[in-house]
Amino acid sequence: MVSSPRPPAKRVLPPNPRQAAVVVGAFVALLYVVQLVNSLTGGGLVRHGILPLSLAGLDGVLWAPLLHGSWPHLLGNTVPVLVLAFLAMSGGFGQFAAVTGVIWLVGGLGTWVTGGVGTAHVGASGLIFGWLAFLLVRGILNRALGQVLVSLVLFFVWGGMLWGVLPTTPGISWQGHLFGALGGLLAAWLVARANSRNGAGAARPRIHGGSP
Repeated sequence: MVSSPRPPAKRVLPPNPRQAAVVVGAFVALLYVVQLVNSLTGGGLVRHGILPLSLAGLDGVLWAPLLHGSWPHLLGNTVPVLVLAFLAMSGGFGQFAAVTGVIWLVGGLGTWVTGGVGTAHVGASGLIFGWLAFLLVRGILNRALGQVLVSLVLFFVWGGMLWGVLPTTPGISWQGHLFGALGGLLAAWLVARANSRNGAGAARPRIHGGSP
Protein backbone atom coordinates (compact mmCIF):
# COMPACT_ATOMS: atom_id res chain seq x y z
CA MET A 1 0.00 0.00 0.00
CA VAL A 2 1.36 3.43 -0.94
CA SER A 3 0.46 6.53 1.07
CA SER A 4 1.48 10.05 0.09
CA PRO A 5 2.30 12.35 3.01
CA ARG A 6 1.39 16.01 2.74
CA PRO A 7 4.01 17.75 0.53
CA PRO A 8 6.18 20.17 2.54
CA ALA A 9 5.03 23.16 0.46
CA LYS A 10 1.39 22.37 1.30
CA ARG A 11 1.69 21.88 5.04
CA VAL A 12 -0.77 23.76 7.21
CA LEU A 13 1.05 23.48 10.55
CA PRO A 14 4.76 23.75 11.34
CA PRO A 15 6.73 20.48 10.97
CA ASN A 16 7.80 20.85 14.61
CA PRO A 17 4.91 22.60 16.42
CA ARG A 18 6.66 22.65 19.80
CA GLN A 19 9.75 24.33 18.40
CA ALA A 20 7.60 26.81 16.49
CA ALA A 21 5.65 27.66 19.65
CA VAL A 22 8.90 28.25 21.54
CA VAL A 23 10.25 30.56 18.82
CA VAL A 24 7.04 32.58 18.62
CA GLY A 25 6.74 32.72 22.40
CA ALA A 26 10.33 33.95 22.70
CA PHE A 27 9.67 36.67 20.12
CA VAL A 28 6.58 37.87 21.97
CA ALA A 29 8.50 37.77 25.26
CA LEU A 30 11.14 39.99 23.65
CA LEU A 31 8.45 42.47 22.63
CA TYR A 32 7.27 42.65 26.26
CA VAL A 33 10.80 43.14 27.59
CA VAL A 34 11.41 45.94 25.08
CA GLN A 35 8.11 47.59 26.02
CA LEU A 36 8.99 47.34 29.71
CA VAL A 37 12.25 49.19 29.04
CA ASN A 38 10.39 51.69 26.88
CA SER A 39 7.87 52.27 29.65
CA LEU A 40 10.57 52.71 32.30
CA THR A 41 12.31 55.29 30.12
CA GLY A 42 9.15 57.29 29.55
CA GLY A 43 8.75 56.13 25.97
CA GLY A 44 12.33 56.97 25.13
CA LEU A 45 12.75 54.03 22.78
CA VAL A 46 10.15 55.36 20.34
CA ARG A 47 12.79 57.69 18.91
CA HIS A 48 14.39 54.54 17.46
CA GLY A 49 11.33 53.91 15.31
CA ILE A 50 11.02 54.72 11.63
CA LEU A 51 11.44 58.47 11.00
CA PRO A 52 10.39 58.88 7.36
CA LEU A 53 12.82 60.48 4.91
CA SER A 54 15.34 61.07 7.71
CA LEU A 55 18.72 59.40 7.41
CA ALA A 56 18.92 59.38 11.18
CA GLY A 57 15.65 57.47 11.28
CA LEU A 58 16.47 54.94 8.59
CA ASP A 59 17.82 52.47 11.14
CA GLY A 60 14.30 52.43 12.55
CA VAL A 61 13.49 49.99 9.76
CA LEU A 62 15.36 47.41 11.85
CA TRP A 63 13.94 48.34 15.26
CA ALA A 64 10.38 49.59 14.67
CA PRO A 65 8.62 46.15 14.73
CA LEU A 66 10.10 45.53 18.18
CA LEU A 67 8.80 48.81 19.62
CA HIS A 68 5.31 49.84 20.68
CA GLY A 69 3.86 53.16 21.69
CA SER A 70 1.97 51.80 24.71
CA TRP A 71 0.98 48.65 26.56
CA PRO A 72 -2.48 48.58 24.90
CA HIS A 73 -0.73 48.81 21.53
CA LEU A 74 1.38 45.76 22.37
CA LEU A 75 -1.53 43.85 23.92
CA GLY A 76 -3.59 44.40 20.78
CA ASN A 77 -0.82 42.90 18.66
CA THR A 78 -0.02 39.93 20.89
CA VAL A 79 -2.64 37.38 19.81
CA PRO A 80 -2.26 38.06 16.05
CA VAL A 81 1.52 37.71 16.37
CA LEU A 82 1.21 34.41 18.23
CA VAL A 83 -1.28 32.87 15.80
CA LEU A 84 -0.05 34.23 12.46
CA ALA A 85 3.66 33.73 13.11
CA PHE A 86 3.01 30.16 14.26
CA LEU A 87 1.05 29.32 11.09
CA ALA A 88 3.63 31.05 8.90
CA MET A 89 6.19 28.51 10.13
CA SER A 90 4.52 25.67 8.24
CA GLY A 91 7.32 25.75 5.70
CA GLY A 92 10.00 25.43 8.37
CA PHE A 93 12.02 27.95 10.34
CA GLY A 94 14.32 28.83 7.43
CA GLN A 95 11.41 29.76 5.18
CA PHE A 96 9.74 31.65 8.02
CA ALA A 97 12.89 33.69 8.62
CA ALA A 98 13.10 34.55 4.91
CA VAL A 99 9.40 35.46 4.70
CA THR A 100 9.62 37.60 7.83
CA GLY A 101 12.77 39.28 6.51
CA VAL A 102 11.02 40.27 3.27
CA ILE A 103 8.02 41.63 5.18
CA TRP A 104 10.26 43.44 7.67
CA LEU A 105 12.30 45.20 4.98
CA VAL A 106 9.52 45.97 2.49
CA GLY A 107 7.24 47.21 5.25
CA GLY A 108 9.95 49.29 6.87
CA LEU A 109 11.42 50.83 3.73
CA GLY A 110 7.99 51.57 2.28
CA THR A 111 7.02 53.32 5.51
CA TRP A 112 10.28 55.28 5.56
CA VAL A 113 9.62 56.59 2.05
CA THR A 114 5.91 57.39 2.43
CA GLY A 115 5.28 57.79 6.15
CA GLY A 116 5.35 61.57 6.33
CA VAL A 117 8.10 63.88 7.59
CA GLY A 118 7.95 64.55 11.32
CA THR A 119 6.21 61.30 12.23
CA ALA A 120 7.51 58.23 14.05
CA HIS A 121 6.30 54.72 13.21
CA VAL A 122 6.58 51.77 15.62
CA GLY A 123 4.85 48.45 16.21
CA ALA A 124 4.65 44.88 15.00
CA SER A 125 1.50 45.63 12.97
CA GLY A 126 3.48 45.65 9.74
CA LEU A 127 4.62 42.09 10.44
CA ILE A 128 1.05 41.08 11.33
CA PHE A 129 -0.33 42.44 8.07
CA GLY A 130 2.51 40.79 6.18
CA TRP A 131 2.02 37.37 7.75
CA LEU A 132 -1.74 37.62 7.20
CA ALA A 133 -1.33 38.52 3.53
CA PHE A 134 1.20 35.70 3.12
CA LEU A 135 -1.14 33.16 4.68
CA LEU A 136 -4.16 34.41 2.71
CA VAL A 137 -2.58 33.87 -0.71
CA ARG A 138 -0.07 31.05 -0.27
CA GLY A 139 -2.73 28.34 -0.52
CA ILE A 140 -3.88 29.67 -3.89
CA LEU A 141 -0.33 29.91 -5.20
CA ASN A 142 0.53 26.45 -3.84
CA ARG A 143 -2.82 24.97 -4.93
CA ALA A 144 -3.18 23.56 -1.43
CA LEU A 145 -6.75 23.02 -0.25
CA GLY A 146 -5.78 22.85 3.43
CA GLN A 147 -3.98 26.18 3.26
CA VAL A 148 -6.92 27.74 1.41
CA LEU A 149 -9.28 26.58 4.16
CA VAL A 150 -6.99 28.07 6.81
CA SER A 151 -6.88 31.34 4.87
CA LEU A 152 -10.68 31.47 4.84
CA VAL A 153 -10.78 31.08 8.63
CA LEU A 154 -8.11 33.77 9.05
CA PHE A 155 -10.01 36.09 6.73
CA PHE A 156 -13.18 35.54 8.74
CA VAL A 157 -11.37 36.34 12.01
CA TRP A 158 -9.01 39.12 10.95
CA GLY A 159 -10.05 40.10 7.43
CA GLY A 160 -11.66 43.27 8.73
CA MET A 161 -8.32 44.66 9.80
CA LEU A 162 -7.22 44.80 6.16
CA TRP A 163 -9.05 48.12 6.01
CA GLY A 164 -6.06 49.32 8.03
CA VAL A 165 -4.06 49.63 4.81
CA LEU A 166 -6.15 52.73 4.06
CA PRO A 167 -5.63 56.16 5.70
CA THR A 168 -8.87 56.00 7.67
CA THR A 169 -7.72 56.39 11.30
CA PRO A 170 -5.59 59.34 12.45
CA GLY A 171 -2.44 58.33 14.32
CA ILE A 172 -2.37 54.82 12.84
CA SER A 173 0.50 53.90 10.53
CA TRP A 174 -1.50 52.77 7.51
CA GLN A 175 1.75 52.95 5.55
CA GLY A 176 3.26 50.25 7.76
CA HIS A 177 0.14 48.14 7.30
CA LEU A 178 0.06 48.62 3.53
CA PHE A 179 3.71 47.92 2.85
CA GLY A 180 3.78 45.08 5.37
CA ALA A 181 0.91 43.45 3.45
CA LEU A 182 2.70 44.06 0.15
CA GLY A 183 5.79 42.43 1.64
CA GLY A 184 3.67 39.42 2.58
CA LEU A 185 2.31 39.12 -0.95
CA LEU A 186 5.82 39.37 -2.38
CA ALA A 187 7.08 36.73 0.07
CA ALA A 188 4.23 34.36 -0.88
CA TRP A 189 5.06 34.76 -4.55
CA LEU A 190 8.78 34.20 -3.96
CA VAL A 191 8.09 31.08 -1.86
CA ALA A 192 5.70 29.64 -4.47
CA ARG A 193 8.22 30.34 -7.21
CA ALA A 194 11.01 28.67 -5.25
CA ASN A 195 8.81 25.66 -4.51
CA SER A 196 7.94 25.32 -8.18
CA ARG A 197 11.55 25.66 -9.30
CA ASN A 198 12.88 23.20 -6.71
CA GLY A 199 10.01 20.75 -6.93
CA ALA A 200 9.41 21.20 -3.21
CA GLY A 201 5.78 20.36 -3.59
CA ALA A 202 6.50 16.79 -4.55
CA ALA A 203 6.39 14.12 -1.86
CA ARG A 204 8.08 10.76 -1.87
CA PRO A 205 5.63 7.87 -1.53
CA ARG A 206 5.92 5.63 1.49
CA ILE A 207 5.29 1.92 1.02
CA HIS A 208 3.57 -0.05 3.74
CA GLY A 209 3.16 -3.79 3.75
CA GLY A 210 5.42 -6.79 3.81
CA SER A 211 5.12 -7.86 0.18
CA PRO A 212 4.88 -6.05 -3.16
